Amino acid sequence: MITGTHVVVYSSDPEADRAFFRDVLQFRWVDDGGGWLIFALPPSEVAVHPLGNNTPIVLAGHQFLGATLNLMCDDLESVMKLLKSKNVSCTDPVKQPFGTISIVRLPSGGSIGLYQPTHKTPLGLGSMENFGALQ
Repeated sequence: MITGTHVVVYSSDPEADRAFFRDVLQFRWVDDGGGWLIFALPPSEVAVHPLGNNTPIVLAGHQFLGATLNLMCDDLESVMKLLKSKNVSCTDPVKQPFGTISIVRLPSGGSIGLYQPTHKTPLGLGSMENFGALQ
């Protein structure tokens, strides 16, 4: 049975970005040893988009899917105000076909998306027990 999803974020300054997820976003976490923090995520969804001109990630000799991390919210303006009060840089919001998005700068210099979706979302479809994964 599939029990969850583990997302790996590659960073040029993992300690600083871990502190961001821990202290700024206040995600719950466990320390797997030596400061290797693993964070609990809010409910998640996955969409598959065309690769386009993006370079695939190679890990252990195999091509992996590329991914972006986009945090979803239901009030983009208030979340951006909260982040700015914590000295976090957010771009001006931009309307897109899927919703309104701002880009959040991480301490490493990398970026993640923060958006208020207007697209349909499966997040309210029920518990893990009924989500239709392999059993």
